[in-house]
Amino acid sequence: MQGNDRSIVTFTGVSHALVHTYELSIPIFVVVWLETLPVTTALLGTITAIGYGLFGAGALPGGVLADRYGANSLVTAGLVGMGASFLLLSVAPGVLTIAVALGLWGLSASVYHPAGLALISTGVEERGTGFAYHGMAGNAGIAAGPLLTALLLLAFDWRIVAGLLVLPAVVAVAYARTAEFDEMAAVSADGGESSEPPSSLGGFFADTRALFTVGFTIVMLVVMMNGLFYRGTLTFLPEVLGEFLPPVGELLGVFEPDSALAAEFDLAYYFYVGLLSVGIAGQYVGGKLTDRISIPVGLTAIFAGLAAIAVVFVPAAEAGLGPLLAVSAALGFVLFTLQPVYQASIAEYSPPGDRGLSYGYTYLTNFGVGAAGAAIAGYLLSTVGADGTFLGLAVFPALGLVFAATLWWLDE
Repeated sequence: MQGNDRSIVTFTGVSHALVHTYELSIPIFVVVWLETLPVTTALLGTITAIGYGLFGAGALPGGVLADRYGANSLVTAGLVGMGASFLLLSVAPGVLTIAVALGLWGLSASVYHPAGLALISTGVEERGTGFAYHGMAGNAGIAAGPLLTALLLLAFDWRIVAGLLVLPAVVAVAYARTAEFDEMAAVSADGGESSEPPSSLGGFFADTRALFTVGFTIVMLVVMMNGLFYRGTLTFLPEVLGEFLPPVGELLGVFEPDSALAAEFDLAYYFYVGLLSVGIAGQYVGGKLTDRISIPVGLTAIFAGLAAIAVVFVPAAEAGLGPLLAVSAALGFVLFTLQPVYQASIAEYSPPGDRGLSYGYTYLTNFGVGAAGAAIAGYLLSTVGADGTFLGLAVFPALGLVFAATLWWLDE
């Protein structure tokens, strides 16, 4: 890649990795908060849903702000806000401050996806390669966030760990302040003209009405089902896995059963990291599928797989360590296979001139509405247990299958 492309890909890659590092560290903290604070899964699920909801709610205005003020400035501001949110988390005396810190993180992180994707689309000439590296960086953050948090929790109190997690944001901001690139290089190279953001509220609503065709509306419902299942499943998954895993000392024979280190080493964290790491392969396969099969067909098949996995997850986990490994790997693989397929569906069912607006609505739906999945999962866990929770969450991929099949039927 030439210099400008490389600078943008490095900048967006680092930022994308950090967004997901923080995002997926939160479920690890949730396990600790459940053990150390006077909270229920229902309350903590609702608090977490606030932060994740703002993560989605800010996507639409974030896209508009990126068009007006430039992606570099907006992404840098987001990095500052994410670092500040974890600094606040490190001094949180109780649940209320945790809720405020998670809300600040959600607002700060929300601007990244529309701004980062817009920057790659307008600034990187080797656009396909840029998106590939961008996705890989995000997956690295998805796996690194919970792993780094779990390892630090072996040695430090959770507040100290939250403070240490501020340091990557500081380094990223320092790099962002020195990074230089042309945000519109690919547009200039193509000889095209950059589109202007809506100049009025009326123009915004007019563009929105034109965007929401029948096909795009169904795609948004597909995205919503993905978001609800994704957030509902992953938020409390470390806690759920801990119910089915044997003590680490018994499993590995590494620690004395009653030692302090054995008590601190929660095997569920590392199962969780492994599940997310399998998702990297799922992302690759999902991307390849979009070039080889019809997108509605792919969506239908993947949602069917997710619904089946949700139904059998707890029975498989109760059957022993081997089935638990298999069903966890299947969940991680299929869950992340879905992401590039639904992202490709956005491009297929939206006009090129409204692509930025379509990304804004996508992440508003996926992360914003999808955040309710955390509250739903927390409530279900507190009332019907893990088995009932996964059966309840299976409704979302089942509905996603219906919407994807409808899209398939409309394309026939």
